[in-house]
Amino acid sequence: MPLGFAFALMVLAGIGVAVASLITLRSVGARPAIARRLAGPPEVKVGRLLEGDLPQRPVRVAGRIRCRDPMDTGDGERLVAFHRDVEVRHGRTWRRIERLRETRSFELWDHDGSITVDPARAAEPLITIPKVWHGSPAELEEPHASAAARLSERHGAAGEARAITRTINVTDRLLILGRPVRREDGSTTLEAPDGGYLVTNLGLDDAMRLLGGRNRRAAAGGVIGLGIAVALVVIGGIGVLLSALLA
Repeated sequence: MPLGFAFALMVLAGIGVAVASLITLRSVGARPAIARRLAGPPEVKVGRLLEGDLPQRPVRVAGRIRCRDPMDTGDGERLVAFHRDVEVRHGRTWRRIERLRETRSFELWDHDGSITVDPARAAEPLITIPKVWHGSPAELEEPHASAAARLSERHGAAGEARAITRTINVTDRLLILGRPVRREDGSTTLEAPDGGYLVTNLGLDDAMRLLGGRNRRAAAGGVIGLGIAVALVVIGGIGVLLSALLA
């Protein structure tokens, strides 16, 4: 077998392993890219950002919430972020019929000071334990019932409906991945990095477990598989290139 052909097979094998690994990660709900973004940077307190030189890269900031005008849900909860997705299932495909995003700006504070955060610029999903409702499409109320009916006219009867809600309460302690910036007036703000803020009301270990999906062993296998796939593609690609140059 020609050496170049063997390297080409290695590249194809790497692509196949990558596809299989991504399918595995998706099937268990794992989000390794978000986990790396959240866990990688150092964690700092709010007060650390109010004086001295600022970090040049995004940091994970810990603090409490202070909001003058939170959303009142009517059941005793006061929220600064409310995300809800309502979907219906046709075959194996979930189709969204509502995407609701409501937020309030707030101050993230500790005993040494505070900085303003606008959760409208948060990446999705919020890293919180979701509240999930499953039921029959017939149980949906308006305007969801009409939206589901229109989808059924195009795609056939829906087999199931669900609503996934994620919230941030004013009583929560947060970890936020953001980029600290010093304004011209000397104050410090936390801007959204590329991809948006990462916001969680969980401790870091708990957030990592949530981002690991429903099956931690399968998620770990998927991550390892991606690493192997990258190695196969890189080595195989270099081999194909060298074989072509030496031919």
